[in-house]
Amino acid sequence: MRTLAARMSRLGTETAFEVLAKARALEAQGRTVVHLEIGEPDFDTPPSIVAAGVAALERGETHYTPSAGVVELREGIARWLGEHRALTVDPGCVVVTPGAKPIMFYALLALLEDGDEAIYPDPGFPIYASMIAFAGARGVPLPLRERNAFDPDLDELRSLITPRTKAIIVNSPHNPTGGVLSAAAVREIARVAREHDLWVLSDEIYGETLYEGEHRSLLAEEGMPERTILLDGFSKTYAMTGWRLGFGVFPRPLVDPVTKLVTNSVSCTATFVQRAGVAALAARAPEVDAMVRAFRERRDVIVAGLNAVPGITCLVPKGAFYVFPNVTRLGLGDSARVADRFLYEAGVAVLAGTAFGRAGEGYLRLSYANSLENIRLALARITEWAASVSVPATTRAR
Repeated sequence: MRTLAARMSRLGTETAFEVLAKARALEAQGRTVVHLEIGEPDFDTPPSIVAAGVAALERGETHYTPSAGVVELREGIARWLGEHRALTVDPGCVVVTPGAKPIMFYALLALLEDGDEAIYPDPGFPIYASMIAFAGARGVPLPLRERNAFDPDLDELRSLITPRTKAIIVNSPHNPTGGVLSAAAVREIARVAREHDLWVLSDEIYGETLYEGEHRSLLAEEGMPERTILLDGFSKTYAMTGWRLGFGVFPRPLVDPVTKLVTNSVSCTATFVQRAGVAALAARAPEVDAMVRAFRERRDVIVAGLNAVPGITCLVPKGAFYVFPNVTRLGLGDSARVADRFLYEAGVAVLAGTAFGRAGEGYLRLSYANSLENIRLALARITEWAASVSVPATTRAR
């Protein structure tokens, strides 16, 4: 009997697309649903970037490029990181990929094998745990707790390290909580990585969607360039999710192995897409900063609205475009059940916190990458729904 390879059983998925399918099924039945489940900017790609991609197509730039990316884009990325993140990056250490997700795929395949362990944030982007397992290693969750503003407990991080630990995954600004690592946490994670000779995968895809302070990269810490993989891309900052354009900055010994993985899997990233990326970095489109301003306004509205609902509390996120409200005081069961009730009873599509790990129990993730009109509609529906369900009296009186 023909069967799938055992490794396929270790692959996870993203619940957001499953919830989207449920919401679409309801809409096909005539129901209206407010979509707060998908982590995708609701803005169009800035026209100047689109024009650069179209111009490249019209010039016939539809052929193969070197697997690591065109020189102009790799140089542009290195220059941009110097200007915006104060990082000194060799363009030869930049690898361009079709989307940022392949960077974690390639990095973890290149580094992990049977018997290794890798620490990842919980709650956290579900593909971290999926790819660690697919590579044959053991994922070790590092809980992020609301009482710490979703900053990691650094003593707990140290306690999780064993002789088998090979890598740590860090994400700031963070999906799903919107948390941002403190300067002290960045320094201490770097210290831990140096002391234990660990690789670090630093997912900085939301680095430009920041509402307080400045983004701090682990790559900037002493002794970290030789052990840190910086993951970033164009999807969130430039509303280019469908273009599929990401990049990684790798320590020199990893560049050739990762480039071979690109060659063996996708050959290269589409040429015209890379030319659009060059344009995006060369001149910051005004729409980029306008998006961040819009997200900040939406954040303030959704946080205030959720905190006004009896049984729901919500911290103010410092980055990304997600809120991670605590819904335990609703007293309505686990997160998955509450998320379903939001969808089927209130007509608001959200994700259960457990879609991002066991430590997400008691929480929901709502994306505010939607219009203010729709966010206010969602809040009105949630408020009306909460008033109709059985919320403990002690919660109502708070």
